[in-house]
Amino acid sequence: MYDPKGNSREKTIQSVRFVEAEPPDHLRGIVHRFLDIKTEGILADDYRFHALPDACTYIVFDQMQRNIAGLTKLRASSEELNLGKAFHFTNIRFLPGVWQACRAPVSYGLVDSQYTGDLPLLDTNSALSGLDFAAKQPVLSDLVDHLIDRGLVVANPVTKTIFQHLDAIHSVSDMAAAAGLSPRQLQRTLKRTTGLAPHDFLKVLRLQQALRGEPSLSYADQSHFIHSFRKATGYTPGRYSKKFDV
Repeated sequence: MYDPKGNSREKTIQSVRFVEAEPPDHLRGIVHRFLDIKTEGILADDYRFHALPDACTYIVFDQMQRNIAGLTKLRASSEELNLGKAFHFTNIRFLPGVWQACRAPVSYGLVDSQYTGDLPLLDTNSALSGLDFAAKQPVLSDLVDHLIDRGLVVANPVTKTIFQHLDAIHSVSDMAAAAGLSPRQLQRTLKRTTGLAPHDFLKVLRLQQALRGEPSLSYADQSHFIHSFRKATGYTPGRYSKKFDV
């Protein structure tokens, strides 16, 4: 199954706590992980957090400002974010293709303004306040159940099939064949459910395979891998591994 590495942290910072947990069994085809990242006190310098392309949609809750929450979706490039000297975010990372953007569009970028939509994100943010990470998970699961009931998130059989055959996929044609679709059908389905064209979706999957330590499965040779990694992240693999923890 697809196991995206959606983020990386500066290695030099010891006073930032990052934890994640798998969802309950009935949400495994919808949610990849629940995540929590927070500072332990005030940092001396601003903290850099690298958001990697993973094709996933996120719900983000700012635990230091209850009126700030929202939806965010990365495209086929990465983004280095400055989280400041003190922060606390709780996130839901959805698997690619499950968020029904046609019914509830996602926005792009780090959530930094008050949420004004009709989803119960602010009520959930208030319910999360003061809880430890283990106690937050049932609250997050209840929200996902609510989104499922409203038809806003739905398991995606096309992306699920692609994930199950990742090792055999080396081209968009391979992806279409694995999904049992024509290239045109695949184009429409992925664009509608992930926001990405098949070529960009494949680039994300290849980068994610490389981050799992399997570049040979995704790239013809080392130079191709280095070029693609730098184009996607802004760093060579060597510089990235020195600066960030994936």
